[in-house]
Formats: sequence, C-alpha cells, structure tokens
Amino acid sequence: MTELPLIGEAIAVAADASGARGLAGARIGVVTFPGTLDDRDAARAVRLAGGTAVELWHADVELGDVDAVVIPGGFSYGDYLRAGAIARFAPLMSKIIDAANSDAKLPVLGICNGFQILTESHLLPGSMIKNDHLKFMCRDQVLRVENSNTAWTLDYQAGQEITVPLKNQDGQYIADEKTLDALEAEGRVVFRYVGFNPNGSRRDIAGISNAAGNVVGLMPHPEHAVEAGFGPESLDGIGGSDTDGLGFFTSVLTKIVGGDK
Repeated sequence: MTELPLIGEAIAVAADASGARGLAGARIGVVTFPGTLDDRDAARAVRLAGGTAVELWHADVELGDVDAVVIPGGFSYGDYLRAGAIARFAPLMSKIIDAANSDAKLPVLGICNGFQILTESHLLPGSMIKNDHLKFMCRDQVLRVENSNTAWTLDYQAGQEITVPLKNQDGQYIADEKTLDALEAEGRVVFRYVGFNPNGSRRDIAGISNAAGNVVGLMPHPEHAVEAGFGPESLDGIGGSDTDGLGFFTSVLTKIVGGDK
C-alpha cells in the first residue's frame, strides 16, 4: 500500500477526528479522451495525495459519484480543428460543465490540453493558440502562486514559487484586454510564469480560475512533480522541490474533507 504524504496523514487525522469523509473516500475523477496522454499520471498523483482515483471515459453519459474532476493533458482527438475544440462536445463534458456551474460547484482542474478544453467549454475565459515561437516546448518551469484560495491551491501560499514540468505546442494564453484586466482585478490569475515566458502567454499567465474558484486551468503539469526523485529540482535556486505539484491534489482533498464542496 502506498504511504500517504505527511500532509495527507494530517488531513486524514483531522477528518477522523471530525467525522468527515476520509481521504480514501474522496473520489477524484480523471477523464480520458482519445489522445489523452497523462491520465495515468494524474490518477497516480491523486493516489499519492491520499484520494481515490476514478476512471472516467469521454463517452460516459453520467459523471457518477465523484467529488472533483481532473481533465489531464494530451492531444484529445488529435487536436483536430483546434486543441480541445472537439473534446468540448464529448457527452461527459456536458455533465462536467453542469456540475461545475451548479450550486455544489464541483472542483475541476484542467491541465494543459485540459486547460484548452476548459476554455473551449467556456468554463474559463480566453483561448489557447500556438506558442509564439511556433515550436513544441518541454522544460521545467518556475511558477508563482498568485491565488492560494482556489479549490486546487489551498495548500500553497500566495507568492510561493514552485517548479513543475511544462510541455506544449498550443500553450499561448490569450484574451482581450478587458478580460485580462478583469482576471487581474478579481484575483483570478492563479499562476504566473517566473523568469521565462515559454509560450508568449499574455501577462505571463500560466493558469486562471473561474469566479467561484472551483475551476482552475493551467498549462504546466503538476502531476509530473508529485514524487521524490521523479520530479524537477529547483531551477537556479528558484522554486521548491520535485514534489511541488502534489499540493494541487492535497488541496482539493483539503477542500473535500473540510466538507466545503
């Protein structure tokens, strides 16, 4: 049995003491589309954080009993038409959209292609286009946490710098100036690139949230930085450890176990 990280153990103890649903009972759905690449990595991250990963298929017509959803990276439907454009119309996406917008505010995390799908679904504003240098980019990337109050960032501190892998070719986040100004004013820029903008994203934006903070999308891959010895080290003394991405998954468990879903 995989040992829980220390933070997971702490949450589990708190949950047992309060009678709340335990970590192992927190069910995090991980969606697979044709062309998804990182679903198993996302599921492993959920398990390392202490939750239960639930496989979801793009053609499912029911979301099932899940407490949160991760839409992982890859090239859904081969990125035909536009990255995420076809995936947006998958049967399961209509259920995810409804649940995210409901009074229950289902937590939804979109990573890379998942972020693209969230913008195509209008769960998040703006759009993703080709990197400004027109090349695929793969590197360890430093991010600054701008908002630690979303369902997926509760276990970080505002201003904290973390290092996670990045890999994309359609990673340039764009929006009109009015939308960008609104995101800044409302604190909905969740992550910003530090030291280097790898794709030309407006205002160095790496990730954003919806107004309620339950839906978060970002281009870098936190699920690839969840295990000691298998993630990126800090870059030039900037950023943290090779488990910097684990906080995404413990954060949503904190949210769920806290009973404020």
